[in-house]
Amino acid sequence: MSLLDSIKSPKDIQSLEESDLPVLASEIREKIINTTSKNGGHVGPNLGVVELTIALHKTFSSPKDSFIFDVSHQGYVHKILTGRNDERFEKIRGTGGLSGFLNRGESEHDAFGAGHAGTALSAALGMAKARDLNEGDEHIIAICGDASFTCGVTLEALNNVSNSTKKLIVILNDNKWSIAKNVGAMAKYFNELITNPIYNRLNDNLENILSQIPGGKKIIKWGAKWKRETKNLLISSSIFEKFGLRYIGPIDGHDFKQLNHYLEFAKNATQPVILHVLTTKGKGYNVAIENPERFHGASPFNTETGKSLASKKPPIPKYQDVMGQTVSKLAKKDSKIIGITAAMPSGTGLNILEQALPDQFIDVGIAEEHAAVFAAGMATKGYHPVCAIYSTFLQRAYDPIIHDIAIQNLPVLFCMDRSGLSPNDGATHHGLFDISYLRPIPNCLIMAPSDEDELADMIQTGLDYQGPAFVRYPRGEGMGVTVKETPESLAIGVSKRIKEGLEIDIWAIGTMLDIGNKLAAKLSEHNIHAGVVNPRFVKPLDSTAIAASAKTVKLIVSIEDNVIKGGFGSAISEFLQEENILCPIESIGWPDKFIDHASSVNDLRENEGLDLESILSRVLTAFQQADTESSKVEINQ
Repeated sequence: MSLLDSIKSPKDIQSLEESDLPVLASEIREKIINTTSKNGGHVGPNLGVVELTIALHKTFSSPKDSFIFDVSHQGYVHKILTGRNDERFEKIRGTGGLSGFLNRGESEHDAFGAGHAGTALSAALGMAKARDLNEGDEHIIAICGDASFTCGVTLEALNNVSNSTKKLIVILNDNKWSIAKNVGAMAKYFNELITNPIYNRLNDNLENILSQIPGGKKIIKWGAKWKRETKNLLISSSIFEKFGLRYIGPIDGHDFKQLNHYLEFAKNATQPVILHVLTTKGKGYNVAIENPERFHGASPFNTETGKSLASKKPPIPKYQDVMGQTVSKLAKKDSKIIGITAAMPSGTGLNILEQALPDQFIDVGIAEEHAAVFAAGMATKGYHPVCAIYSTFLQRAYDPIIHDIAIQNLPVLFCMDRSGLSPNDGATHHGLFDISYLRPIPNCLIMAPSDEDELADMIQTGLDYQGPAFVRYPRGEGMGVTVKETPESLAIGVSKRIKEGLEIDIWAIGTMLDIGNKLAAKLSEHNIHAGVVNPRFVKPLDSTAIAASAKTVKLIVSIEDNVIKGGFGSAISEFLQEENILCPIESIGWPDKFIDHASSVNDLRENEGLDLESILSRVLTAFQQADTESSKVEINQ
């Protein structure tokens, strides 16, 4: 039996000898590489924290002591060590498997759930304050990536540490990467700390130094404050000490002796401590080290070569690539077009613009709120920013969208990748709310393309629109249509009829148009003549076409890849009610619940009754009822 197989809970780690730990680390790395090669997943982030996570469980006692992992995409090692090294881990991020992130409902060892960056320090500080109020003695440990310190929420938490608690442990896991290479002043500052080993030697040996200079013994006698002030005369203190945390580092994050020593020190410290731990993203797997961005979140791959196991058929362009290519093409003709991303150049497709026109590309780091207000500032000076941000992450910029962009009616275009499902990632990453959270905002243009060519047209439309514009589109491959050379601006708020209908009209927004067409074909087998409309615009609605549709057919069916509450179907219902137009509507979309992860979009649709056969059944029932009501009206008349 392997050493890893003998680990059933964190208590088993505490009984290991230090010489056993490298063996355990090696076995865990092999487990992660083999599992992610089949399922895909976060390879590099997890390989980088193997020793750190083992050392944390060696020093502290979970679940009494709480580990809060920022983002928590580096939590696979933690899961393996806390009783989840079973068939659920073999299916991680898939149907019936573990979540790829920490999840409080999954294990008592997951102290705080996460999926977005920057939350760990605030959560840990809240937990530490609660512990203090309860007069508890448990340890609270926040494990934060260096990129998380570019998040406003992390800096807000840092500002509150000294006022909130006297005992908190923060691990700064510094690997120089988020998804992409870290940018900005904090990344440069961390590098300065790493390259200045004098700092900690001076910190550790200050009392010895002071004792050898005239008057030094009196300074020692006066206490810690004077020692700190004296040290600052010799070398400036770290920014963290100005916030009230004792800074210790840099520490080799792959050296068990160092990790165990400094974690034990932090455990016994009487003030908040931050340990600056240096790790290598992808440690132990050269392919992941050489390709850190691709192996941040990888699709299934060959373990020997690292090459993707994707189909050999000619690839269909992804929506993100069409977006990047279109923006680059238009930016070459207009120097006022500026692409902005929040640490996701390749994930959004803006890396294409970065390579073609680096002066028209800006990565602000993990700072979506800043990205939106920054874009607003540029727009006031005659520029037309294009913010490429995943739908789920744009939620973090909701106030700037309203307060800084929409109220001032500034021309900022938001390209919202991952609208709809991100199946392997689950609830924290599904983009199922954007129609609902954007629709109430005045001045906004909201579009959803049915294919990649229409996406290009909508980017052109959004750039021509003199106000805030949003284009929502799904993750992954497009529909396989040819994108024309020159995108065309669409008539604002005008839908496109695909098929005439006599009894039912199907309004299927975005890429749900494909399901709408298939549904119409299924209905024809039941001798029901159904029309199909590509709405194109969520806001403004094509009210003329909707009114005409409602007066022609017996039932309107809306289909959307968004929650039903406040979604596209709700917009149609509201319009019909406002205009006193009586026409039944069957709104099909995601229910009022958080959707879990699964192996595929199809699995999730089947789970929630949104597969084609389930939709057909619902529509047939709704049509039968509408037909009956219509007959009653005709008889009464």
